[in-house]
Amino acid sequence: MGEVLYEPGEAVTQVYFPTNAIVSLLYVMEDGASAEISVVGNEGFVGVSLFMGGGSTTSRSVVQSAGWAFKLPGQRFMDECNRHSQMAELVLHYLQSLITQMAQTAVCNRHHSIDQQLCRWLLLSLDRLSDNNLVMTQELIANMLGVRREGVTAAAGRLHKLGVIEYSRGRITVLDRPQLEALSCECYSVVKKETDRLLPYLVPRKDG
Repeated sequence: MGEVLYEPGEAVTQVYFPTNAIVSLLYVMEDGASAEISVVGNEGFVGVSLFMGGGSTTSRSVVQSAGWAFKLPGQRFMDECNRHSQMAELVLHYLQSLITQMAQTAVCNRHHSIDQQLCRWLLLSLDRLSDNNLVMTQELIANMLGVRREGVTAAAGRLHKLGVIEYSRGRITVLDRPQLEALSCECYSVVKKETDRLLPYLVPRKDG
């Protein structure tokens, strides 16, 4: 957790396919402030700018949830995409789902409350993990959402009082996912529906 895979402006020479890790793509301002624009888990890969022909990335890629990933040389990845049209098509489907997530994140950050943003963020993270436990400090969550730590603390406290989550020593356990989905804004469902449509090969979580 916390390992930086790419910094803004850095040339993409490797692509990463997370298996049980989650990577956050952050936009970093000149003053050092940052906000998450998307998350990448076992549904996709880190290094999309290589496929799109840009060569370098404008975002910081940092491991949000520790785990494993496959790493592939960028040129080898492009060779396979050029060789197999089906692989290139799958990558394009993933890119469309990623763009949807980025657009919805921008809307959510502008129009919805911190409570709703936290619910959306927790649900997106859960979809990319094998259980209901997240190892994440409130300070890191605040950096991801681009809000003050006090706001995250208050929002997490309200979810805890409702019995939705349990929080202790940097570990968040979701106790009531249906309630979490009910408290979230429509942004999560929009992203989830588009991802399911474009990437039907993903194995659904056992808890639904």
